[in-house]
Amino acid sequence: MDHGIAVTLDLPFAEAVERVRTALAEQGFGVLTEIDVRATLRAKIDEEVEDYLILGACNPPLAHRALEADRHIGLLLPCNVVVRAVDGGTLVEAMDPQLLVQVTGKPELAAVADEAAARLRAALGALTA
Repeated sequence: MDHGIAVTLDLPFAEAVERVRTALAEQGFGVLTEIDVRATLRAKIDEEVEDYLILGACNPPLAHRALEADRHIGLLLPCNVVVRAVDGGTLVEAMDPQLLVQVTGKPELAAVADEAAARLRAALGALTA
């Protein structure tokens, strides 16, 4: 199983980040956390990498359903969405929520993972439409 859902955009990094935020919001996801990997690595270990942002996306109704099925699922939340500069554009990758079912072995999470995956695919699909 692949770990993510991905699209490559022919857009500059900053514009892609804004479009990703909008597309996620249209699918009911808010961004709870944001990690600027480039700035962090520069500040902490004086290393340079491409523009690289990790967004912690959460759809509250889906998160609640997942927590009701397994209180330990918080270890795997929120859904991470990576936006990073690549040659010729920006790559957007979202964690495949089916990993929640695989990692936990809890079939009761399947419906939540299916809906989350459909919403993430719709969000990423909207970026290329």
